[in-house]
Amino acid sequence: MTAIRYPVTEPHLDDNDRSHLLDAFDSGWISSQGPYLQKFERNFAEFAGTTHALATCNGTTALHLALMALDLKPGQEVIVPTFTYIASANAVHYCGAVPVFVDCSADTWNMDPAAVEAAITERTVGIMPVHLYGMPCDMDAIAQIAQRHRLWIVEDAAEAHGATVNGRRVGSLSTIASFSLFGNKIMTTGEGGVVTTNDPELARRMELLRGQGMDPSRRYWFPIVGYNYRMTNLAAALGVSQLSKAERLIAAHQQVHAWYREALGDVPGIAWQGERPDTTSVQWLTSIRLRAAEHRPALRDELMARLRADGIDTRPFFYPMHSMPPYESSRPFPVADAIASSGINVPSSPRLTREDVFAIAARIRHHVEEIELGDVFGGVSVSVPDATGVPDTERAISSAAA
Repeated sequence: MTAIRYPVTEPHLDDNDRSHLLDAFDSGWISSQGPYLQKFERNFAEFAGTTHALATCNGTTALHLALMALDLKPGQEVIVPTFTYIASANAVHYCGAVPVFVDCSADTWNMDPAAVEAAITERTVGIMPVHLYGMPCDMDAIAQIAQRHRLWIVEDAAEAHGATVNGRRVGSLSTIASFSLFGNKIMTTGEGGVVTTNDPELARRMELLRGQGMDPSRRYWFPIVGYNYRMTNLAAALGVSQLSKAERLIAAHQQVHAWYREALGDVPGIAWQGERPDTTSVQWLTSIRLRAAEHRPALRDELMARLRADGIDTRPFFYPMHSMPPYESSRPFPVADAIASSGINVPSSPRLTREDVFAIAARIRHHVEEIELGDVFGGVSVSVPDATGVPDTERAISSAAA
């Protein structure tokens, strides 16, 4: 098999990152105390447009801290999109609460506000919008729903560092927000996470919970049961360096996506994630759907296999939460099912050049056209536009979303 030449993504590490790491190493502050931790938290709060940011050891612990600070109790319900990474649901489950799944919008692939409204019960206490693949949710609509029903909002912004809604960055649009700093994210500390908030009391409570519950004014006195969710000073040093080039990294991801749209925008068999006019996506991963695979996922898998043989790595979209054994549900989620079964993330490294992207795109175009041709002559023409120019399955998704 051909060696992988183009990975889905990769960290952008340079000499400045190395210098920061060595400085922290040489200082001796390598654990969960040190000057880089304070600097990273200050800088991240400024980046997100919030008054508080707390660093954690990973993005899932950041979500869990947020929910614990909000005193989420067993039996209470949190509305979560079914089309997300499993950490969103797991963090709710850790608290003994119930993730209530809702379908996504056919255009942005994010949480559908109308479905959120319909899912609210007397046990609902919060909403967890997820900014999928770097694309912000319809936060205005979600905020209005939350205000009407007196619910809190926790943004899962794990994939969306720097994305905006009406000029404001995600992480500043809710009660609390969480970010991931895993190695494949736009900014990374290897493993790591951040929670952001403008509420000083919630920040104080998260700080207490993060550090084993130790009273900050009385060493080794633990008034509550806490967790060891702290970040190391070494990781924070890398975070400070990564934040210093955040705007360049975001712009690079957006440029890679723009090149893909230029190269593949005229391919009718490919569908793209929609962007609302009031939002700016950071395009963490460029993501496409093979229309013909909406009812035949094997065609998506065939496309991935062919690209891998070309040395081009891809990854499938997340399985919807309602299909996972811990959260299995017989309720219908037609939009999420159609999107999840037909989508792939393509190489999105900020190191890609225009020539790289056009070379990848040429292979995608070739294989999509071959797969569609075989699909049509095999007697299944789900990807062929009708007289309106809109594929039947696309209109079916839109009808389901309505």
